Amino acid sequence: MAISPGSDTDFSSQKSTFSESPRTKKFPLTEEEIFYTNCRAAYLTVFKSSLENIMSKDQLYLALQHAGRNPSQKTINKYWTPQTTKLNFDDFCIILRKEKPTSKAELLKSFKQLDVNADGSILHTDLYKFLTKRGEKMTREEVNAIINLADVNADGKFDYIKFCKLYMTTNEQCLKTTLEKLEVDSKLSHQQFGSHIKGSPERDPSPVPKPSPGSIRKTDQETLSSKGDIRSSLLSTTRKFKTSVSFTITMDANSNRNSKLTEPNLIKDWQCIQSKGCFFLEEDGEIISHQYRMQIAQRSMVFLTIKPLNLSQVEGKPSPWLSVDTALYILKENESQANLQLMCFTQLRNREVFGWTGELGPGIYWLIPSTTGCRLRKEVKPVTEEAQLVYRDETGELFLTKEFRSALSNIFEVIDLDGNGHLSLEEYNFFELRTSGEKCDEDAWAVCRENFDTKKNELTRQGFMDLNLMEANDREGDPRDLWVTLHSMGYNKALELTAACPFVIDIYAEKCKPRIKAVHMEPCSGQLEKAICKSVLNKGEAKLMDGYENIIVYTYNCNTWITSVIENKSDDKVIIHINNELSKNCMNNRGLNIFAVEVAPKSTMVCQHVMPLNEQQEWVYYCIYSLIS
Repeated sequence: MAISPGSDTDFSSQKSTFSESPRTKKFPLTEEEIFYTNCRAAYLTVFKSSLENIMSKDQLYLALQHAGRNPSQKTINKYWTPQTTKLNFDDFCIILRKEKPTSKAELLKSFKQLDVNADGSILHTDLYKFLTKRGEKMTREEVNAIINLADVNADGKFDYIKFCKLYMTTNEQCLKTTLEKLEVDSKLSHQQFGSHIKGSPERDPSPVPKPSPGSIRKTDQETLSSKGDIRSSLLSTTRKFKTSVSFTITMDANSNRNSKLTEPNLIKDWQCIQSKGCFFLEEDGEIISHQYRMQIAQRSMVFLTIKPLNLSQVEGKPSPWLSVDTALYILKENESQANLQLMCFTQLRNREVFGWTGELGPGIYWLIPSTTGCRLRKEVKPVTEEAQLVYRDETGELFLTKEFRSALSNIFEVIDLDGNGHLSLEEYNFFELRTSGEKCDEDAWAVCRENFDTKKNELTRQGFMDLNLMEANDREGDPRDLWVTLHSMGYNKALELTAACPFVIDIYAEKCKPRIKAVHMEPCSGQLEKAICKSVLNKGEAKLMDGYENIIVYTYNCNTWITSVIENKSDDKVIIHINNELSKNCMNNRGLNIFAVEVAPKSTMVCQHVMPLNEQQEWVYYCIYSLIS
């Protein structure tokens, strides 16, 4: 509801551009479009651009694997002859048309030929003989890597049924990850991929001649029936997974009691300041929040806490945000904002309060709120019935409903960051930026003060209510703009706060008055991601991928949740498959038991946060990380 000077009607919201702008009509993709989208996804997993060429057999092999194919050496040689120097994206698409994806049934059929007991497993001794003595021979190290895959091996046997499931889900997750990247990155998704245009005639990879339909069918039949090619299929499938490492952590019920937060003695004599804020869950699952600068004038003992903000609740309405975990990372500013040093984070807990006690020297500190995202999640069941926001009495005068006024009152409570009962221009602009993407300038704010109830140049709760009522009147009772505001602030159609978690920060200092100011609202990434990674690398348990000392998985248990971080010291990007299926009473921030992540070269990334579904019961974290590319 961006305000501009002028008549009362000038106060009307500019958020109508959100609700009234025409939406792009989406049509289902054709099979042809789906095919080329999947081709692009696979190609861009290996190459930075589809304008790059495939320059080797290894690159072709890797690209085909990411496209869900299972190429034998015979298949690779068919398309990469001694005369071949390069293949482009169009060539790759044509290969994919001919080489159909490996099905689970085909993989099982290949493995069953080695299953002498028909029990779904193969003895390691038999597997070793098969892979090193016959067909496309593997090295001892490669076979050991397969046998060491924790989630498909036990008691000297290779469980090929689990392995087939692992292989298929990995393909699906890798494709899903890359497709999501294509959708989010508009530059990438609108890039011209190769020279392909719709309706262009198929051409074969040069210099390989185009086989006739009859010869293609014959080759496919030979692949399925030949024992040599079955062994090749098995070989390329097992090579998909290079190595793995696993973590197991068993946590007792109410394990957070081991890290009990207690207030310092004589804290009532310390100086205190408070600020509020909020986590907002975006449509794409990203979480954004307020971020703060804190000033400490002299060296002092400091006690910081953060907890969900307890709002007034309508009877019968759930309060899911009260169970959301919160944390606060404290970073010291050295010379510039770009040079921030991680000092600590609020690891200790007492019920819903997370805190930290320690000594801080004089200076400027950044306070970055964080939540794992395990409990701040998108609703599973959509709300079908929309709450009423406004109504007219018998005279035709427009009013806000009791339920809507309650929601607005809570919104006011959240955006009143300093808790003084009024909204300053600065506080109001955080609300404006969140709901309309615009700021209210000084002139417009002066007009607001003239037309709505204010105290000391700040908007009162009643003034805020009247501002929203005016917006409803300007739209003749049409609630669409009001819903834009509500959705932006985390409310669903039933006026339940489900996509946000308001919080309150309390800061106590023994020897000076601390100062805190909300600076901006940003995604929970960037500096926060760096802070989490550094914290986990400093305190977590590290395990190297066997044979790949440049790939390290760190796991840190802070009693309330477990965080894993992957460090890739190599010069190449890697894809890690994560399997949480054997965990018990656990939930993670990704909402998937099995998924894959891509880690850029020379980088570190937060892989997942894991929490108990029910804190009153034991929970077991059992996760297997497998290097697949």
